[in-house]
Amino acid sequence: MRPAGLPSARRAADAARAALGAVLGLAPASAQAAPAVTGLQQDVVFSAYAPLADSAELVRRLLSPLAAAEVQGILTRSTEHLVAQSIDLSAERFVLYVPPAAPPSGYGLLAFVPPWQEARLPAGWQAALDRYGIIYVSAARSGNEENVIGRREPLALLGAYNVMQRYPVDQARIYVGGFSGGARIALRLALGYPDLFRGALLNAGSDALGSGVPPLPPAELFRRFQESVRLVYLTGEQDRAHLGMDAESEASMHRWCVFAVNVDVTRWTGHEVAGPSALSGALQELGAPVRTDAARLARCRADVDRELSAQLQKAQQLLGDGRRAEAQKLLIEIDRRFGGLAAPRSVELQMALNCNPSDAATHANCERAGTAAAGGDALRSGDPSPARR
Repeated sequence: MRPAGLPSARRAADAARAALGAVLGLAPASAQAAPAVTGLQQDVVFSAYAPLADSAELVRRLLSPLAAAEVQGILTRSTEHLVAQSIDLSAERFVLYVPPAAPPSGYGLLAFVPPWQEARLPAGWQAALDRYGIIYVSAARSGNEENVIGRREPLALLGAYNVMQRYPVDQARIYVGGFSGGARIALRLALGYPDLFRGALLNAGSDALGSGVPPLPPAELFRRFQESVRLVYLTGEQDRAHLGMDAESEASMHRWCVFAVNVDVTRWTGHEVAGPSALSGALQELGAPVRTDAARLARCRADVDRELSAQLQKAQQLLGDGRRAEAQKLLIEIDRRFGGLAAPRSVELQMALNCNPSDAATHANCERAGTAAAGGDALRSGDPSPARR
């Protein structure tokens, strides 16, 4: 006789998917056609657009507050508008690998950002993906030469979203990863989308927080990143340059109260994509639950808050004293270092700096907020020359 209810793991997965669906706009599990296609699929075309890949959402989550405000200011002063989606999915191709059997709680998912242009599954990865029941998706034309916020980031988001539309996916095992320059994009996405990604695989590529690249996201997102996202650094022992970047990045994570960090060094390898064994270990680590030491996190956050408050107060004092050039210089540094944690105060101070009552020319710009926003122009409709990374 068929059991009256679903197994507890499946019920939990359905509940988690429903909660995430409220954010992502996913179809209910009952409305999905049962997927029949597993294994390696090439030249996959997707058609569903994710709300979280909307250009306005990308700007909010992935640019610093002053950069985002500058984008808005440019658009306000022009006849152009922010395109809703920067990607035409009908023209894009993805590679998709689906293990033959879904775990009871649903598949895991790895959205992978490559440094290369073709959509491919790295050699030997299939066995590890099968072992942990993880779907792999990666886009073509999303390599290092492509625009970051106009292509690479939304392509990864759209790939993940469309997989979630087609297959049962476990909310607790949605990861973003990349190799080399792609790993740096993966870190940006993990920071900006902690409500989607629960872990990031940084294979031979990383950046330090507080350097402006990547910018820290809005405060509520960064708190979620601190509490729920696990990072796994995976680099070859002969790849000295990227091991150094990893060390700086890891140290910065601790300074910024991010403690769920694993660092793996693969022996006898240089700057190359992870092999099957290293990948398997990294996937196991990504699946480990994030356990937060509440007291340690609270102390660390308090230290950051004190430093930020002092810097904002100093900028306010400089502005009040009429030392506008010094205030502007400090505000740019605050935006670079603290990003979304400094908003909305940083944007308010910038608006005050842009409004000089004694100068009619600058007074006309009182509504302008922000400094030059590299990469922002690429999201305006009709811009043929997006910024490069």
